[in-house]
Amino acid sequence: MRAAELFEQGLTPAEIARRLGVCHQIVSDWRAAWRRSGQAGLRGAGRAGRLPKVNREQLDQVEAELAKGAEANGYANDVWTLQRVAEVIERVTGVHYHPAHVWYILRDGLGWSWQRPARRAKERNDEAIQQWVNKRWPQLKKGRGGRRSNRTEAGCIRDGGWPSGVALQGETPNRRKLRRSRAGVVSVYGKSHYQCGKV
Repeated sequence: MRAAELFEQGLTPAEIARRLGVCHQIVSDWRAAWRRSGQAGLRGAGRAGRLPKVNREQLDQVEAELAKGAEANGYANDVWTLQRVAEVIERVTGVHYHPAHVWYILRDGLGWSWQRPARRAKERNDEAIQQWVNKRWPQLKKGRGGRRSNRTEAGCIRDGGWPSGVALQGETPNRRKLRRSRAGVVSVYGKSHYQCGKV
């Protein structure tokens, strides 16, 4: 052990800590163990910290259950959440973990990583999207057919008091912070008389 050799040389704990890249308190603890039992005392330190509740064999059983999928484990969809994984760990091993701690088991113990499920609308129409990209988007980029308007798609006129953005006609407005109109904030009465389709 390198620490024992440095102790025999008579170096200070601070110098040994610097050379070994540890804090000086650890070196002081090592020195006390070395003085009591010699090099055998340093070897017998064992694992630092609390022992894990679940051993490697149990983690392998948990991983086998997780690999089957969430639906095979009785859940409605095939997405693993921390709560669900905690339930599987408890069912397989009998050990209860808080869902917030389950992430450490998945990442450090099993080598899993967090994945975001792909969200796609069931009504997604790939042909319509492709047509928009090929035809409408070039028109908007060139400025043809893309005049600015203060009307919504329903034909309603926006005034400065409404918290909506100005956009190309037929497009969704960008909800950035806009300056208010010169008149200031529209009253509740004025907003209640907001009419669609009239200029």
